[in-house]
Amino acid sequence: MKKITVSVAMLALSAGVALAADLPSRKAAPILPPPPPPPPMWTGFYAGLNLGGGWSSSTINSSGMTGYVSPATGNYFILPGNTQGGSNAGGVVGGGQIGYNYQFGSNIVVGIETDFQGTSMSTGGMANHILYPDPDSNGFLIPLAPGGNRGVALNWFGTLRGRAGFLITPTLLVYGTGGFAYGQVSGGPFNGSNVRTGWTAGGGVEWMFMQNWSAKAEYLYTDLQTNTSSGVFGFSPGYHHHPQFNTVRAGVNYHFNFGGAGAPVLAKY
Repeated sequence: MKKITVSVAMLALSAGVALAADLPSRKAAPILPPPPPPPPMWTGFYAGLNLGGGWSSSTINSSGMTGYVSPATGNYFILPGNTQGGSNAGGVVGGGQIGYNYQFGSNIVVGIETDFQGTSMSTGGMANHILYPDPDSNGFLIPLAPGGNRGVALNWFGTLRGRAGFLITPTLLVYGTGGFAYGQVSGGPFNGSNVRTGWTAGGGVEWMFMQNWSAKAEYLYTDLQTNTSSGVFGFSPGYHHHPQFNTVRAGVNYHFNFGGAGAPVLAKY
């Protein structure tokens, strides 16, 4: 009888062990490491082209030398004249840019960019001659230069700027920019041209639409200093209002990505 009881107990114990082995495990799921951050795809050198338009912020006036003659004796005089700027300058702006970006983490991008632009921006002007009394008679001297277009033009300009921006998405950058500016301004046939320096500031958006390629839209406000150089016969053809102008342009950049960073890795579902 004892043998039968022991056998039954062993059989029950074996069945319990087998049943426990068939039950689901209560162990916690393994903790996987977080995925690596996306590569800094904006870091590296880039170069590109742009095209847009520009317009001056205020009417530009210039002053220069004008020839006068005495109607009484025919004596000839060189005296300061005055050119009043017409409508605000406007025209096409186009050129190229090169730069370098450095991406901090997943959403901060800083860099430096230089660009050079040719422009067709110019304003018409009407010769507003000063009335000078004729020393040879009781009348006035007659200006020899006729009225007409003697306006001010911005022939070209360039900038050297810092950039800092925030990545809304891995491929969409919103940024601000500002720095040094320079440009050649001409003031009509009697005033010649000269290179001015100043500053510029603005902002824009840039979209990395495919590997190594981005498109951008940008606005800049530029302020160049008043001319201080001497002109004809020692008279300074300084512009009464220094050039201040706006530019809006669109462009495309190629990113060289020498560091090996490529296009963003899209999540798989």
